[in-house]
Amino acid sequence: MPLRLSARDRHVWALFADWCSATDQPPTPATPHQLARFLHDNPAAPATQRRRVSVINTVHRRLGHPAPGGSEEIRCALDATRAARLERLSTIVAERIMQIPVGGWPAGFFGRRDALILVLAASGVGFEQIARLRRRDIIVTGDDDAVVCLTDHGDQIVLPAALESRIAVATVYRRWAEVLGFLDRHNGATRPLGDHVKAGRNLSGFDSEYQADDRPLLTTINRWGHTPLVPAPLTTRAITAIIQAHLSGRPPAHTLPPPRVRSGSASATSPIESNHPLDPHYYERGIEARRNAHQDLSDVIDLLDDIEDRADRLLAEMAGILDDDT
Repeated sequence: MPLRLSARDRHVWALFADWCSATDQPPTPATPHQLARFLHDNPAAPATQRRRVSVINTVHRRLGHPAPGGSEEIRCALDATRAARLERLSTIVAERIMQIPVGGWPAGFFGRRDALILVLAASGVGFEQIARLRRRDIIVTGDDDAVVCLTDHGDQIVLPAALESRIAVATVYRRWAEVLGFLDRHNGATRPLGDHVKAGRNLSGFDSEYQADDRPLLTTINRWGHTPLVPAPLTTRAITAIIQAHLSGRPPAHTLPPPRVRSGSASATSPIESNHPLDPHYYERGIEARRNAHQDLSDVIDLLDDIEDRADRLLAEMAGILDDDT
């Protein structure tokens, strides 16, 4: 093998390569499911299994392949406590997502984003990792579009297909992608999105407009349902607050305040009192006043020119004094 490995690591890789040969599978690139089967067929202590996964990941990275040990399936197989914690979290999240609105304005806007945040957290993605996600970091693959892959530092992490067999991860992601696709079509303007939703129209199909680029996947939204002109990613603290609010069962309602109603006295215009006749010399006096003002202001230019000349003379005198002193 061309890669430089220690004797201990070479033994681990040889074991994996022999197992792949026996099961008629290529050792690289290996899939997470393939690695999980290897661990199942070669039981060992948790520390030994973690060492095996680390070596297999290292070889894959050096060869330019995604590390198969980054999937949540492998993580849970190596850490029973983590698996139990995520199982409990998945149960709660599945119940909460059923209650989150995906329509209406702006509740549905917030709801689609928050549902994706909850799904990622329940899938084992860390809060800091969620906050730094870019649009290009998540893709949906597979014949049935049910495999969601997340890329982190070059490694692909395959997320679970569903939570509690009720919430499809790909569906939750696609709902948010529909929102982003609609915004992409309208150059990021959220007002057309609000009008579209208020009119009772759905967003199905707009995920085809989605542009997988370097912009943040999860952006801030103000109370009016608007996003900043330059997309700003959610911070880790904001991610934590959103998750805690939903898990506690007390998420914000995200309802717009009622429009202000102007009082009748403020909106009414003062009536024109037409029963007072104008002075017969009203127009003549106005024209005369404007003529006088025009004549008076015509002297302003001459006055400004005189001031400018005086300033030039003063500057010249000061320059002469300074030259004499030197």
